[in-house]
Amino acid sequence: MTERGVGRFPLPLHDRIPNFAGAEEAARRLIELPEWQAARRIKCNPDAPQRAVRLAALRQGKTVVMAVPRLRAERCFLRLDPRALQGKLAQAATIKGAAALGVPVSPAQIGRIDLVVAGSVAVNESGARLGKGGGYSDLEFALARSLGLVDDDTPVVTTVHELQVLAAAIPMTAHDVPLDVVVTPERVIRVRRRHRRPAAIIWKELSAEQLAQMPALARLAPTRARPARSRG
Repeated sequence: MTERGVGRFPLPLHDRIPNFAGAEEAARRLIELPEWQAARRIKCNPDAPQRAVRLAALRQGKTVVMAVPRLRAERCFLRLDPRALQGKLAQAATIKGAAALGVPVSPAQIGRIDLVVAGSVAVNESGARLGKGGGYSDLEFALARSLGLVDDDTPVVTTVHELQVLAAAIPMTAHDVPLDVVVTPERVIRVRRRHRRPAAIIWKELSAEQLAQMPALARLAPTRARPARSRG
């Protein structure tokens, strides 16, 4: 993407969900989908290439939910209600604006999610997806699944540049969330799902140290997986 000159600020593109030329056109294609039009509450990643998606949702009166980075808060989601953001929708759609204007809520306060928009580094036409590598997007989905906020029928979509759509296979593990729709500035790719979604959080993949940094998850963890409380 850098070599082809389609990358956008913030730069460099590595170690992040890359922003790309045509992100607004991809968002316009996304909002024409019936899944989008039926949704009232959307969970969206906070990254720059999906800013146009978040803004479109707020302008259409949809509630947008975003995760706090690395889930490192008791109230680990931000809720953006367009009814409370009159005149500030464009600001609220940015990462900094959402942090300033969003209402921090616990996972149980989110409500039913109608559509999930995920940021991607690379995808393929079988619905496999690569994120930044931390696994937080998948963990957020598993957390929502554990609380009954999403299910096997909740649409999961992404917007990417055509260069991010790979012909090669992308390995998928038990905790990875497959995509249902991939939207680029040029086309909409509907996936015949080949990968199963995680039904819940896979606790054995989380260390006590990780749980200690994510208090909302630590509260839900089985007793044997919970971090030990410090004495004193």
